[in-house]
Amino acid sequence: MKFVLNVIWLVLCGLWMALAYVLAGLICCVLIITIPWGIASFRIAAFALWPFGRTTVERRDAGAGSLLGNVIWFVFAGWWLALGHILTGIALCVTIIGIPLGIANFKLIPISLMPLGREIVPTNAPFATR
Repeated sequence: MKFVLNVIWLVLCGLWMALAYVLAGLICCVLIITIPWGIASFRIAAFALWPFGRTTVERRDAGAGSLLGNVIWFVFAGWWLALGHILTGIALCVTIIGIPLGIANFKLIPISLMPLGREIVPTNAPFATR
């Protein structure tokens, strides 16, 4: 079932959202100081391509640096990407078939707002429920 949902997701909105994350990552990689945000954006792009069967968990070793980085990310890129997830999620929830895809889009909002200090893991991993 996850495979079918991932294929439908990829066709309807996954490709577009992943391209938005890749664009944000490329913009972040232009300057040397913003490369960590670019790497985080590329990780989220892979998650946005194939979200079913994976989830995000907080990293216990993330400190004040990731908090500061998340604030900077939120100001420059996070809220734009979250807005894209909100609009796409609402559009997908209009149809019955699109409701699981809309919920998956809403699931991506927290990581699009604050990507640093989070890790993408398979849902069947023992630590995925934290």
